[in-house]
Amino acid sequence: MAARSAPSCHLRLEWVYGYRGHQCRNNLYYTAAKEIVYFVAGVGVVYSPREHRQKFYRGHSDDIISLALHPERVLVATGQVGKEPYICVWDSYTVQTISVLKDVHTHGIACLAFDLDGQRLVSVGLDSKNAVCVWDWKRGKMLSMAPGHTDRIFDISWDLYQPNKLVSCGVKHIKFWSLCGNALTPKRGVFGKTGDLQTILCLACARDELTYSGALNGDIYVWKGINLIRTIQGAHAAGIFSMNACEEGFATGGRDGCIRLWDLTFKPITVIDLRETDQGYKGLSVRSVCWRGDHILVGTQDSEIFEIVVHERNKPFLIMQGHCEGELWALAVHPTKPLAVTGSDDRSVRIWSLVDHALIARCNMEEPIRCAAVNVDGIHLALGMKDGSFTVLRVRDMTEVVHIKDRKEAIHELKYSPDGTYLAVGCNDSSVDIYGVAQRYKKVGECAGSLSFITHLDWSSDSRYLQTNDGNGKRLFYRMPGGKEVTNKEEIKGVHWASWTCVSGLEVNGIWPKYSDINDINSVDGNYIGQVLVTADDYGIIKLFRYPCLRKGAKFKKYIGHSAHVTNVRWSHDYQWVISIGGADHSVFQWKFIPERKLKDALHIAPQESLADSNSDESDSDLSDVPELDSEIEQETQLTYRRQVYKEDLPQLKEQCKEKQKSATSKGRERAPGNSIRLHFVHGYRGYDCRSNLFYTQIGEIVYHVAAVGVIYNRQQNTQRFYLGHDDDILCLAIHPLKDYVATGQVGRDPSIHIWDTETIKPLSILKGYHQYGVCAVDFSADGKRLASVGIDDSHTIVLWDWKKGEKLSMARGSKDKIFVVKMNPYVPDKLITAGIKHMKFWRRAGGGLIGRKGYIGTLGKNDTMMCAVYGWTEEMAFSGTSTGDVCIWRDVFLVKTVKAHDGPVFSMHALEKGFVTGGKDGVVALWDDSFERCLKTYAIKRAALAPGSKGLLLEDNPSIRAISLGHGHILVGTKNGEILEVDKSGPVTLLVQGHMEGEVWGLATHPYLPICATVSDDKTLRIWDLSPSHCMLAVRKLKKGGRCCCFSPDGKALAVGLNDGSFLMANADTLEDLVSFHHRKDIISDIRFSPGSGKYLAVASHDSFIDIYNVMSSKRVGICKGATSCITHIDWDIRGKLLQVNTGAKEQLFFEAPRGKKQTIPNVEVEKISWASWTSVLGLCCEGIWPVIGEVTEVTASCLTSDKMVLATGDDLGFVKLFKYPAKGKFGKFKRYVAHSTHVTNVRWTYDDSMLVTLGGADMSLMVWTNEMESYRERRPCDSEESDVDSEEGGGYDSDVTRENEISYTIRALSTNIRPMFGIKPHLQQKEPSADERQGVVRGSRPPVSRAPPQPEKLQTNNVGKKKRPIEDLVLELIFGYRGRDCRNNVHYLNDGDDIIYHTASVGILHNVATGTQSFYQEHNDDILCLTVNQHPKFINIVATGQVGDSADMSATAPSIHIWDAVSKQTLSVLRCYHSKGVCSVSFSATGKLLLSVGLDPEHTITIWRWQEGAKIASRAGHNQRIFVAEFRPDSDTQFVSVGVKHVKFWTLAGRALLSKKGLLSTLEDARMQTMLAVAFGANNLTFTGTISGDVCVWKDHILCRVVARAHNGPVFAMYTTLRDGLIVTGGKERPSKEGGAVKLWDQELRRCRAFRLETGQATDCVRSVCRGKGKILVGTRNAEIIEVGEKNAACNILVSGHVDGPIWGLATHPSRDFFLSAAEDGTVRLWDIADKKMLNKVNLGHAARTVCYSPEGDMVAIGMKNGEFIILLVSSLKIWGKKRDRRCAIHDIRFSPDSRYLAVGSSENSVDFYDLTLGPTLNRISYCKDIPSFVIQMDFSADSRYLQVSSGCYKRLVYEVPSGKHLLDHAAIDRITWATWTSIVGDEVLGIWSRHAEKADVNCACVSHSGISLVTGDDFGMVKLFDFPCPEKFAKHKRFLGHSPHVTNIRFTNGDRHVISAGGDDCSLFVWKCVHMPH
Repeated sequence: MAARSAPSCHLRLEWVYGYRGHQCRNNLYYTAAKEIVYFVAGVGVVYSPREHRQKFYRGHSDDIISLALHPERVLVATGQVGKEPYICVWDSYTVQTISVLKDVHTHGIACLAFDLDGQRLVSVGLDSKNAVCVWDWKRGKMLSMAPGHTDRIFDISWDLYQPNKLVSCGVKHIKFWSLCGNALTPKRGVFGKTGDLQTILCLACARDELTYSGALNGDIYVWKGINLIRTIQGAHAAGIFSMNACEEGFATGGRDGCIRLWDLTFKPITVIDLRETDQGYKGLSVRSVCWRGDHILVGTQDSEIFEIVVHERNKPFLIMQGHCEGELWALAVHPTKPLAVTGSDDRSVRIWSLVDHALIARCNMEEPIRCAAVNVDGIHLALGMKDGSFTVLRVRDMTEVVHIKDRKEAIHELKYSPDGTYLAVGCNDSSVDIYGVAQRYKKVGECAGSLSFITHLDWSSDSRYLQTNDGNGKRLFYRMPGGKEVTNKEEIKGVHWASWTCVSGLEVNGIWPKYSDINDINSVDGNYIGQVLVTADDYGIIKLFRYPCLRKGAKFKKYIGHSAHVTNVRWSHDYQWVISIGGADHSVFQWKFIPERKLKDALHIAPQESLADSNSDESDSDLSDVPELDSEIEQETQLTYRRQVYKEDLPQLKEQCKEKQKSATSKGRERAPGNSIRLHFVHGYRGYDCRSNLFYTQIGEIVYHVAAVGVIYNRQQNTQRFYLGHDDDILCLAIHPLKDYVATGQVGRDPSIHIWDTETIKPLSILKGYHQYGVCAVDFSADGKRLASVGIDDSHTIVLWDWKKGEKLSMARGSKDKIFVVKMNPYVPDKLITAGIKHMKFWRRAGGGLIGRKGYIGTLGKNDTMMCAVYGWTEEMAFSGTSTGDVCIWRDVFLVKTVKAHDGPVFSMHALEKGFVTGGKDGVVALWDDSFERCLKTYAIKRAALAPGSKGLLLEDNPSIRAISLGHGHILVGTKNGEILEVDKSGPVTLLVQGHMEGEVWGLATHPYLPICATVSDDKTLRIWDLSPSHCMLAVRKLKKGGRCCCFSPDGKALAVGLNDGSFLMANADTLEDLVSFHHRKDIISDIRFSPGSGKYLAVASHDSFIDIYNVMSSKRVGICKGATSCITHIDWDIRGKLLQVNTGAKEQLFFEAPRGKKQTIPNVEVEKISWASWTSVLGLCCEGIWPVIGEVTEVTASCLTSDKMVLATGDDLGFVKLFKYPAKGKFGKFKRYVAHSTHVTNVRWTYDDSMLVTLGGADMSLMVWTNEMESYRERRPCDSEESDVDSEEGGGYDSDVTRENEISYTIRALSTNIRPMFGIKPHLQQKEPSADERQGVVRGSRPPVSRAPPQPEKLQTNNVGKKKRPIEDLVLELIFGYRGRDCRNNVHYLNDGDDIIYHTASVGILHNVATGTQSFYQEHNDDILCLTVNQHPKFINIVATGQVGDSADMSATAPSIHIWDAVSKQTLSVLRCYHSKGVCSVSFSATGKLLLSVGLDPEHTITIWRWQEGAKIASRAGHNQRIFVAEFRPDSDTQFVSVGVKHVKFWTLAGRALLSKKGLLSTLEDARMQTMLAVAFGANNLTFTGTISGDVCVWKDHILCRVVARAHNGPVFAMYTTLRDGLIVTGGKERPSKEGGAVKLWDQELRRCRAFRLETGQATDCVRSVCRGKGKILVGTRNAEIIEVGEKNAACNILVSGHVDGPIWGLATHPSRDFFLSAAEDGTVRLWDIADKKMLNKVNLGHAARTVCYSPEGDMVAIGMKNGEFIILLVSSLKIWGKKRDRRCAIHDIRFSPDSRYLAVGSSENSVDFYDLTLGPTLNRISYCKDIPSFVIQMDFSADSRYLQVSSGCYKRLVYEVPSGKHLLDHAAIDRITWATWTSIVGDEVLGIWSRHAEKADVNCACVSHSGISLVTGDDFGMVKLFDFPCPEKFAKHKRFLGHSPHVTNIRFTNGDRHVISAGGDDCSLFVWKCVHMPH
């Protein structure tokens, strides 16, 4: 008889002996009720010393390791370890959970702390980043998170005296955190010279920014701010583990066993040395201390808790003891008294009183103890030791009786015989020794039958037999006392065993789960009287079984509390208690046994047991006599839906891979192609493993899913629309009661459920965060407000959502086995049912949890697997369909009756008004009456019934039915074979959609001249599909074997198919009948191809790694290609049919000559010249770019090239279809990618005319047809999934500026790579050659004190600087020439009534005074600012918000963020770290100024609304799939805003926490089309104006277009501004200046009349990027980096700011004697700047990009080097050209006049320096040049005497040449003696120290030594300017850093007199002027 149910008795935890002192700190406190709270194992303990009573908190599922007490001292927060650890906040009085915080940390929660008022909780994880997380714990909401540190964090605390500040400390660090907005920003503590950098273990915060911390060496470190100000040395003799602050001061406890009390200023009060007290011992170590009034609590490493009363400090009171570190294995109970004995590896044996709950005796032994036993009379206690000995003690006084060592290995088990005469001792060397007790333990026998270590022993009641278990799980019997093995089964049968502690044996079969061979049960003990058995296992679980339990997989009740291994468990002598001990947690648990009869009264005693713990459903398996599952269901339960790689992991993987492939990305990657594809039709329906996923919508369309696509099929038009919001397989679909919304759940690591509208196909809500691996069932409530979902994680979690708010309401674990369906009760929204494998459960909601009850079957039926379920006509009634074909009828939770409905499983059922419809595996649809009494009608799905209008062919009769739905007069049926059919009530069946059946699909071929394609699959069918509008399957043929490839012959008449058994066949393409077949190979045929033209040859590739070539006419094999080392994956013919290109699984690209098959080696250069008839190869130079950065985890499986050879489509293992421009050379090409398939895309093919792309999904069995949209004028957006918008199919217009802005990819500084294509070894990694001096033992730079030699010359000529050289100690930003107008908008604003303007460039916010031109700067951003806005509300005056670039949104310091700051004081008010990966491109304040709207550059272009003062994110939503340029709040609203972007205008409303949007509707106007919108302005009565790319302005009333202001500008309208005070609107656009037009216009409130203003800039085209209107003035920012003020009255223009238009600015030269400097840039201009007047004096347009510029020594000439190889010399006075020359074809990189003005040196990227003699006049004939420069020239410097030139080159080498001969100077000594006129080289020994450790990807680009010769500034690719001392020959020299530039500082120079440093920016086109601060004399 199987134990059909769990035992009806119960255990209740009564006491826990122990305290977790090891590896934990600060975990022991007094509560407000004077109780003591701490934890042990997985249990929180509240101990009342007064009542000597314990209460337990058992909400954790694993070891608790951290604890914090709420400031009011009633609530406790505890954190645990585990894969998904959580934090519980619980009430120490009621021990009930108040809140659970989860889903953020991994590994474990190391520290916790509440803030001052207890509202917030901070936690630190044990993950690799040691994440720090701040919670609003009441709401269970995370407020902020950041990576904590690279190493462990030991303590964290809120600064109780400063709001929003925290301090954390740990391994070799302490960090001071500030929480501003939602950003946690750390500053590392500076140890400086005051103390050693070391590990800080604990800390406490005090007033005045003071922090006290305890260090590993026993010192206390005192911090002020972030600096270490003093140390208190020797506070403790060793590490200080705990510090506790209270009203009186601080208490510290250390490893030295001392407690010290300190006053509030950390002056010592007293010291208590616990080692010296009565209870003390050597090695006592304090782990936790709590000081409250006159009591001190102390927790020690060895699991003791002391209470010390301060005035009797030498008498600590021991209130809790437990075993110390080391495993705890030994347990024995006293035979007559309520005592338990335990022994541990800590070598102590302890006796506990079960009545008094106290330790009554303790004795320390010599060896670790592994087992114990007490003799029957209770006098002797035997202990087995780890070293193989055993000792017997007297229980009375613990004195030794004997000590015997007969064995070498540990004694694991010993037991006295029931008559007390023998002791059996079981050893790990697999023997049992028998000793006689009376004979002073003389050995009387030995049992030697085991082959493995002995684990358990039991004596028979008559002491004549012994049974043993060993490590092999063998059970053996021996006769006593001799030890002879008994093999006769009969003899043993009648034996009655005195105790049962064996884990194997018939009586305990049931404790093992079915089908498991693991031995993880450590201990059992039988209670014969109560007929129960208790077991203990490795998972910390105590279970109660009925005894005996004979059949495997018996049911049980389980109890948790221990953390991991429970090593032993025993009943007390009178069966009142169960004692269990934990191996690793060293704890002893005492459980009260409550027998059945007392259970009823006892339940109220244990309120904290969660019901699940004692519920028998938790059994590992249910009844053993369940019939075999149906094959289909069996198959389905095998599916795990696990992915090697989840889409969610991709961004992370990409980052990791990028790390590995530092240098790979080449600069000049191809753009993504202009074409894009749009999903057009999908053949397929997911029926093979999903049920009830097919419905009619409100308007009679059909909604279902396949792969990652939600499909809405219109059966009248035979068209489909798609919901493409998912990125992996959709597994379930439910329809809202109103039939307009659909919920779909998908596969994913954190799978999401999307609720979307079937009409607009827009997501309404996306739910995620609570399931794992996938969501397998969803259901809406009857009122449509709630949604229930079930996950496919191991416990099949059930979640109840308020889906509109996106909030989780409740959650529970569903079942161990798979759940197929969840249904919500239509009458009571709080009830639901779940059904699945052997599972029918009825749930009701209880707060945040769900309480479930199992369906009660009674005698009616078996516990069957349920496949479907529905509710009936009252809330009580439910119906379920079983896997055996029955329908079960339930009332409440009771089974009332069963009705046979189908042969085989009932897969689907649907409730109607008056009845039900069911469908089953038998292919029959049955209609029933409302009580399942009568079957009214059946419909069989047969080919014969197919109606003529069917879109395809039924593959077999009576396919298994998986989904049924009714509506619109039809029954809709979905089958396992992927067909969707519509059954008319009168019988005919119409096939609507179909796809392949289960089995991978690989083979795909498109027809050479018809719009059809063929597919072949592992489902053993070959199918022909029509791709034209009729979209149907034309023909199908069953094959004997599955196939993997197919191909049409060039004339389209034959179709070749390769099969999986190595054969292939050729079939007639029309009839699919065989023409011929061959079988030459054993393995799969993987590709098959006809040669082009006449199709004379057929190449057949197989996994055997051969390719056979057949002559088609003669049907003979004519050649074999050999030489591949792996299976062949792709083959292609060249156009002549003479050459085969082959790819193999080993990533080889091989070539074979046809028809013989000779292997050819063809160099890459030649391969490119070959014309291929087709290209499906994924290898080779032409498609190197298609392999993603994460190539290690994903394969590109297929590719296909369009016939015009422009676009390469690829498919990969992640389900992406991508388009690349062909050829895709260079690594990691840019692409457009599309998600619709779920996992492997196995094949892609263009149709013959490239009009469509057909793709195959391997595992999703779907055939997708995409239409190719040509390049024409579609706007690109950064490569991302291009599901194009439904309503606008035409392009949105084109403009180069818009495209540029849209395409720009913002790299963060930290990821920037080198701007110059350098190669070679970086200077700091080069091996130095010893110089001549060094070879002779003279160290360079250390000259002998008295030397005969002349003194070494100065390294640098120090000109025009006074005698006293003062080093420069700091640089202060004084001026910036530059404004970011090229790709940002609306970023110039007036402040202070127009006195100041605010704008930005690079990462600096600039406040610029209009009158004086002085500037001040906001420099808190750590990367480029992309957007800026000003708060217009009078309450928030001068408040500015700026958004910056970032990388992924991991909340670390490089994540994108928004800063809100005061423009005048430059104070930061809030920092919002945001989830807009890549960056923030638009910000806008609401009308009240309290809300901030931000838009991201992430692929979804997320829109987020913030309450910026609190840093709270209110709502966030994907904005649009293409770039959003601007989003702005309506000026009068806090809830309405508008976003505009690429073909996009949306009108948004903030409703609660949800963002609702409406698309702009064009319908009312004739031929209006959705264009790309660039700007937005507002008018009264809900009018909105949007500026378009074509120059029109659209006027919208609500969200409907009501008029178009045509050609408001001639070009795109980039900027619009609504003046709040009078409603006038300013627009700015791109146009050519003309008489009447102007790039800036001022309009009336309704945009009817305007006045144009011309910007007198002299540009051919004005392009306005920003407009703002003040009093009578209009402020304009232009694309040309100018900011202009235009007067409204007189239209006069005043240029306030100008800068270079395009960068990089490569050339920079400072005037030899005046405060002027020149800059030359890519924009073809050279500009002259005046530092004193803060303005641009002049600019010369050269017509070509300029690369370098230089003043002559007198300042009268300027030489300019150009990108095209030309150079020009101008006379400064007249700006006339003195001479020009072009001797080189490529860029001039540097140009220099010699100090004597005689020579001009011109260095170019042709690896050369040319010399020109200027004294010969302007003809500029080259007189000589330097040869053999190994790479391009970067910088050049002349020596002071003009005789030498030093050159730094692109391979990190510095070379010196003689002037003018150009001879290479190699003599080190000579070089050392040269004095240089200038030093701008980045290489050379003198500047080795400027190269940083972090320069793998990036370089130092420029350097300049001051005129004084002692300071050096550099600029690098990270955008940093650094200041060093010169020379700096030591590696990694000390320096100061100055941030502000974007990536790539391209050039840097000192001005004359070293007054300023000028740095030139690469990406930011800006010039920074830094003031030099010299050290005082």
